[in-house]
Amino acid sequence: MRMAVTHDNVIAGLDPDGLCLARLSARSALYTDLQVLLQARPELLSTADYRRAVIDENVLARVSVATRKKVFKELKGRYVLDGQHPLFATFHHEWGRCGSDQERALTAYMLFALKDRTVALTSMEWLYPQLRRAPCEVRIGDLETFLRQLGKGAHPEVARWTPITLTRVAQHYLASVRDFGLATGTTRKLAVRPALYGCPVRLLLAALRMLRVPPLQVVRHEAFKLLGIGPEEVIDALAQLNRCGGLRFRMQADVVEIAV
Repeated sequence: MRMAVTHDNVIAGLDPDGLCLARLSARSALYTDLQVLLQARPELLSTADYRRAVIDENVLARVSVATRKKVFKELKGRYVLDGQHPLFATFHHEWGRCGSDQERALTAYMLFALKDRTVALTSMEWLYPQLRRAPCEVRIGDLETFLRQLGKGAHPEVARWTPITLTRVAQHYLASVRDFGLATGTTRKLAVRPALYGCPVRLLLAALRMLRVPPLQVVRHEAFKLLGIGPEEVIDALAQLNRCGGLRFRMQADVVEIAV
């Protein structure tokens, strides 16, 4: 049986031994709530202070204390909400640097995926080909089939989900990627290939650095598929960001230098 590892240098979404959880069976990404919270409390806070803002001060305008507690728990599960955690601290810094709503949405999506193995795996293996063909329809039935195959292969824990749970995860995943700007539509959703922005790329690079991924592996890492960038395109994407000042990147033979 695989055991989940919880120490700080593990990024759940990129942990090859991580379990696929059905966190999305209850709610989608709650991205609007995250935006409201970060607008109401723009400074970097501790978990206790974010909890106080949501539950005691009711910045998310929930009617009952029980509902406030539930939404805080769900937000924390999706976005860390801990100023002492290096991944969230980096996200918060990049959030403040975003130059558009689209860049903010993709930066939040990156944190969301890095925090959840189900989201990361689904995005890299199922959504990525759709982003490459965009605009194309993304169908819930196709996603359900992918999840079932996942349960028959490397992630038998998915096979233990009930049919209702699996359908809800698929529904909420598609609603989430729409909220982050990776799809459009309500009943019929079309994939949207994201533009190249500095903030989500820098957040991903920071996560790979936390995992101590060697630079030569970074420039071909499959995690860039989260942003619709194939492993063979990472070098060009980093070079483009270097040219526009989004980061510093240089590669000569097998020597790679990346600074954010």
